[in-house]
Amino acid sequence: MTATHEVSTRELTELVETGKIERVLFEYAYNLDMNRPDDLVELFTEDCYVAYGPDFGAEGRAAYRETLDGIGTFFTATSHHVSNVVVDFSDDLTSAKVRSVLYAWHRYTKEGKADGYFFGQYHDDFVRDDEHGWRFSRRELRASGVVDFHVKKQIPIGRS
Repeated sequence: MTATHEVSTRELTELVETGKIERVLFEYAYNLDMNRPDDLVELFTEDCYVAYGPDFGAEGRAAYRETLDGIGTFFTATSHHVSNVVVDFSDDLTSAKVRSVLYAWHRYTKEGKADGYFFGQYHDDFVRDDEHGWRFSRRELRASGVVDFHVKKQIPIGRS
């Protein structure tokens, strides 16, 4: 016996929009790994909020751009891998809550410093407009574990 389900316009729209949001997530990782901070900040709204740790983040795109000044001199290479993307859309499809899993490797410029590893999750708020498409309005990095990572305090994933 085969169950049939007619796909609604809403389901098709969510599928297409999820692909667009995933593309932003992947562009973020690519721009970070390629040391392209100016391209990276374009993925965020002007009034964005970013938290990479309890004492490390920024409010507003200009302030966020300042936090990226050191990525070219602090790291010789990074590799960010994003997966397990879950998107929950607002009723009007103009915003979304997004959760994804992150594995990140960091090679530091400091001689003798061990490579750093980060395992965790991104918790994001996205907004969409006709001019820019989907962009981050809020990004929070939560840790499940780190090895030789440069940020000493992390926001925990909140596992109970």
